[in-house]
Amino acid sequence: MARSAVVERKTKETSISVSWDLDGSGEYSISTGIPFFDHMLDLFAKHGLFNLELAAKGDVDVDNHHTVEDVGIAMGKALRDALGTMEGIKRYGVATVPMDEALCMAAIDISGRSAFVFRGKLQGRTGGFDVDVVKEFLQAFVNEAKIALHINLLYGTNLHHKVEAIFKSFARALRNAIEKDERIRGVPSTKGVL
Repeated sequence: MARSAVVERKTKETSISVSWDLDGSGEYSISTGIPFFDHMLDLFAKHGLFNLELAAKGDVDVDNHHTVEDVGIAMGKALRDALGTMEGIKRYGVATVPMDEALCMAAIDISGRSAFVFRGKLQGRTGGFDVDVVKEFLQAFVNEAKIALHINLLYGTNLHHKVEAIFKSFARALRNAIEKDERIRGVPSTKGVL
């Protein structure tokens, strides 16, 4: 059975369409009106081996915040919908990714509970993009997907590299967590539900 979902989200500030196939090959078509954010989502799809189509229009003339956060909400909902019953998934995923001088570790639990922890210094602008909103994207994603996500940005000096390490490690950890294991019967929890 295909693990995919389509989500449409419309508010007075944004209009977002997401089509996400979890078991893809890294094909993507991303257009948010925010070039640096598009680049990060391209990396996310490629390194997660997700087929991801995402189109967003928002009030980027005000700033990037609403669009970036609402994309996180829509993607989190799409993940939750695509996972369905979550039977047979590994549940946990961890990835440590270097990007030149930057290093980031992401850890994920597909737990059915929302928890987001971010450790590290991420401040400033790169490519006209305020990197502070990366945390808003991740928090929104976590809230809708109902997962636990820990991001440890261990070090780095170049802002572009630091953000890239975050998105790549997030993608690879998520890919590991949602991977199926034929030995797992039902959901990987003694409670019997995630």
